[in-house]
Amino acid sequence: MYYIKHRLISLGRSLLAILHRLRNRLRTGLIGLGWAGLGLAIALSLVLTPAALSSSPQTEIRGVWLTNVDSDVLFSRSSVNQAVRRLQRLHFNTLYPTVWNWGYTLYPSDVAQRDIGRSLYPHPGLSDRDLLAELVQQGHRRGLSVIPWVEFGLMAPAGSELVHRHPDWVTQRSDGSQIILEGGVHPRVWLNPAHPGVQRFFLDLVTELVSQYDIDGIQFDDHLGMPVELGYDDYSLDLYRQAHNGANPPTDIHDPAWMRWRADQVTHLAEQIFYAVKAVRPDCLVALSPNPREFAYDMYLQDWWNWTQRGFVEELIVQLYRSDMDRFREELDQPEIEQAHIPLGVGILTGLRNRPVEMDLIAEQVQTVRDRHLAGVSFFFYESLGDRDRSFRQLFSEPVMRQQLPL
Repeated sequence: MYYIKHRLISLGRSLLAILHRLRNRLRTGLIGLGWAGLGLAIALSLVLTPAALSSSPQTEIRGVWLTNVDSDVLFSRSSVNQAVRRLQRLHFNTLYPTVWNWGYTLYPSDVAQRDIGRSLYPHPGLSDRDLLAELVQQGHRRGLSVIPWVEFGLMAPAGSELVHRHPDWVTQRSDGSQIILEGGVHPRVWLNPAHPGVQRFFLDLVTELVSQYDIDGIQFDDHLGMPVELGYDDYSLDLYRQAHNGANPPTDIHDPAWMRWRADQVTHLAEQIFYAVKAVRPDCLVALSPNPREFAYDMYLQDWWNWTQRGFVEELIVQLYRSDMDRFREELDQPEIEQAHIPLGVGILTGLRNRPVEMDLIAEQVQTVRDRHLAGVSFFFYESLGDRDRSFRQLFSEPVMRQQLPL
């Protein structure tokens, strides 16, 4: 009964969002149909009143990412407990804590021990703890959903133990080089999504997470992809030749067919991850936080729109880290946002290291998302919420449930 109630609420909000868009689009066009069109336009305006399309949501994703980058919140029991209590007080309802970062898991992992030689991120604040178990216990006690975030995805530090143990898992450019500087500073490599070892590692990792923890879902992000200049490693070349009568792939990294072939390798891994999760926990949400569609595909071969159409992503939080409101609105007006048939929220930047985003901009972006009747928001990242509790409490003045999926 609990699920049916909130599923109906979710469907109702989706219908209102569709009617809201129809009202805006038809009002002008119907006038041109004469008196009948004018009458229908007036009727739509009367029926779909601002009250009916209220910006005060009945359900809303109110999430925040918790990471170990530029943040110490995860490195002690007391700071985790304090953060969860604070987020409940501010009427958040979803935690996205990192569990895979810098080439290590942040929870005790047999899979990591097997493939990396170390079961846990080497930080003294984690050595005698099960961080994820704490978050699940504390989050659920206070009514928050806990959806662990596989933050680094296919990316790994170039000098990590994972790469040292499995150099054949790493993909490369056509000239044989592998390193990509993240943020122009950090040397990273990317794991080959087509390699059986890489596939086994991630499938075993997600199976471990959903079988050992009472989590509400699992989330990947833009790192479940591959920079477009990569894909020329020996394993991928052999695989390509087998499918193309011995021919080598194009040297042009933007060749459409070559892009599609590599994107399909990423898609295949994403599909395997979905079914691995569902085989263990059919009720566990499989979520994704990608970049906007065109950028995600052109730069990282991540065809997430295809994934949603094929049914192996159940929630999207699209990262729109924009300081320009015109660009922010333009991204929200893209067809893939309006036409999404699954809950779709927006990732909003609240700040980077020592650079908080102005609260007025955050509030305007949240309201813009609500005006379009999307599923909600998630903030990047916890540390950058700063000492602004009163302002965030104004954004989330009353507690609400997040949308409940999947079926």
